[in-house]
Amino acid sequence: MMESLVYIALFTPLVSALFAGLFGMSQRQVFVGIVSSMLLFVSFIASALLAYHVATTGNSVSVTLMDWIVVANLSIPFGFVVDHVSVTMMVVVTLVSTVVHIYSIGYMDHDKSFNRFFSYLSAFVFSMMVLVMSDNFAGLFIGWEGVGVCSWLLIGFWYHKADAPREKNPSISPSWAANEAFIMNRIADLGMLIGLFILFWHTGSLQYDVVFAQIPELPSIVLTLAAIALFIGAMGKSAQFPLHTWLTDAMEGPTPVSALIHAATMVTAGVFLVIRAYPLFELTPEVSYFIAALGTFVAFFAASMALVNRDLKRIIAFSTLSQLGYMFAAAGLGAYWIALFHLAAHAFFKALLFLGGGNVMHAMHDELDIFKMGGLKKYMKWTHVYMFLASLSLAGIPIFAGFFSKDAIIETAFNEGTLVLWSILVLTAGMTAFYSFRQIFLTFWGDERHNIEHPHEMYKFALVAMSPLALLAVIAGWFKNDFNSFVINLLPNYEMSEHTHHLVWYLGAIVLAFALAGIILAWVKYGKGLKRNEKVENRFVYKLLANQYYIPQIYEALISKPYAELSKFLWKKVDMRIVDAIVDGIANFIYTTGDEMRKMQTGNLSHYLNWMAGGAVFLLIFAGLLSMLG
Repeated sequence: MMESLVYIALFTPLVSALFAGLFGMSQRQVFVGIVSSMLLFVSFIASALLAYHVATTGNSVSVTLMDWIVVANLSIPFGFVVDHVSVTMMVVVTLVSTVVHIYSIGYMDHDKSFNRFFSYLSAFVFSMMVLVMSDNFAGLFIGWEGVGVCSWLLIGFWYHKADAPREKNPSISPSWAANEAFIMNRIADLGMLIGLFILFWHTGSLQYDVVFAQIPELPSIVLTLAAIALFIGAMGKSAQFPLHTWLTDAMEGPTPVSALIHAATMVTAGVFLVIRAYPLFELTPEVSYFIAALGTFVAFFAASMALVNRDLKRIIAFSTLSQLGYMFAAAGLGAYWIALFHLAAHAFFKALLFLGGGNVMHAMHDELDIFKMGGLKKYMKWTHVYMFLASLSLAGIPIFAGFFSKDAIIETAFNEGTLVLWSILVLTAGMTAFYSFRQIFLTFWGDERHNIEHPHEMYKFALVAMSPLALLAVIAGWFKNDFNSFVINLLPNYEMSEHTHHLVWYLGAIVLAFALAGIILAWVKYGKGLKRNEKVENRFVYKLLANQYYIPQIYEALISKPYAELSKFLWKKVDMRIVDAIVDGIANFIYTTGDEMRKMQTGNLSHYLNWMAGGAVFLLIFAGLLSMLG
C-alpha cells in the first residue's frame, strides 16, 4: 500500500504533464486545467497519507523501481525514500503546486498557450519530486537538472516578447531572463558535480546511507572540498551571492511560475541539499560557518534592495532572496530542523504574496510599479486581506507563521554566540517589516494614482484556492513543537541553552520592536499615500540600492561584454580563418585532386596501359627504397 502511494505521489505530476502536452494548442483549456489540477491534488493526498504513515510509525518507506546505472563498481538504482525530511518537502511542494495549478486556470485563461503552460508546470513538479524523493545523489542531480530545464521553459514562457538591451531598458525580456537563470545555474552545477565525484571517488557510492556512513572516516581535506563543491551548487539554485541576479530577473515569467518555482520549491532546493547532506556539513564547521555568514549577508543585502524597489514582483523576489539567507544561516549554524521549518512556513506565505501580486497585475493590466497604484483596497478586499496576512507573517508578527520560524533562526544566532550575525538578522527583520508594508500601503492604501477605470478582483475560484495558503500563513507556526518532534527522528535536534531560554522573551521583544518600528515607519511615510522626496531619491545610497549595487552592470561590463567580444574574435579570427579554412582547404584539395584525376579516365586503352606501367615502376622504386633503408 505504501509503495503504491509513493508511485502515485511521484508519477501523477508526470501524467499531468503528458496529459496537458497531448492537447498542445487545443482550445480545450479549462478541461486540461481542471484535470491537471486534480492530478496534482491526488499527488498531494498521497504525500499527506505518506506523511501520516511516517509520523505514526516512525518508519521511512523505501522503494526501488529498477536498476538504473550499473557500470563496473558503480551501481545506482532508480530508488526513492520517503522519510521525515523528504515527506515534508513532498507535502509542501504538492500543496503549493495544487493551489498554483488551480489559480493558473484563471490567470492564464486568455493565453493561447494555456495547455503548454500546464504541461511545463506539471513537469516542473515531477522534477522537484524526483529531487526530494531520491535516495541517492545521482537521482537528486537528475531532478536538480530537471527543475532547471523546466524553470528555463517557464521563465521564458512568453518568449515572443522582444528582447530589450539591458543597459537601455530595465525591463528584461523573458528569453533573456530564462537564459540568465539557466546559465548561472549551470555554472553552479559544475561545482555540485565535482562534489559528487569527490564523494563517489572516496566512498564508492552515491547512495545517501552508504556515503553518510563512510564520511566520518574520510580525511578532513576531502570532506571540506566536497562540502564546498556541494554548497556551490546550492548557491546557484538558491540564488546566493554572487549568483543571485537571476532570481529577480526571473520575474519576467508568469506570476504563477514565481509563486511555485521562485518562492516555494526550486529556490529552496539548495537549502534542502544542505539539510539532506547534514552529516557532511556537521563534519566541516568552517564551511558551515561560511554558509551561515553568507546567508546572513544575503538576508541583509537583499532586504536593503527591496527597501527602494518599485516593482511589485521584484520586491517579493528580493524578499525571497532575503528569507533564503535566513534559512542558510540556520543550516550553517547547525539548526537544520529550524531551517526546514522556516522553509515550509515561508513557502506558504510567500506563495500567497506572489499570487496576491498576480491578482493586482490582473486588475492593473500588468502594471507592476507600486508608485502607479494606490487605493486598491476598496476594489480588491480579499486580495488585500491575503497579502496583509502574508506580510504580517513575513514581518514576524506574533501568532503568524513567520514569527515562530524566523525568530527561531535569530535565537539560534544568539545561542551560538555569533552576535554580529544576530545583530544583522535583527536589523534585517526590521527592514523586512518596512518594505513589506511599504508595498501594502502603496498598493492598497492612500490615494488612487492609477488610471484604471474599474480595477476588479480575481475570479472567486482562484481566491478560494488561495485560502489554504492564507490559513497556513497564520497557523503553520503553531505546530512548531510537533514539527520538531517529527523531523528530529532524522535530523539532529537543536536546543537553546539555558542562558538563551532565560533571555528568550527579551530576545523576542527586541526582534518584535524592530519589526513594529519598520511597520510604523512604513505607515508614517506611505500610509496615506505616496510622498516622494527627490532629494532622497537623488542621493548616492538610494541610487545604489535602486540599481542593485550596480552589480548587474558590473557583470555586464566585466563578464558579459568581454565574453561576447572574445566570442566574436574567436569566431572571426580562429573559427573562420583557421578552423573553417583548414576544413575548407581539405575539401577543396580533395575536390581539385578528384577533378584532375578524372582526366585519367579517357576511355583510351593505351592511356590506361601507360598509367599501369607508370604505377608499376613507382611501386618498384618505392619497394627498392624500402629494402635499402631496411
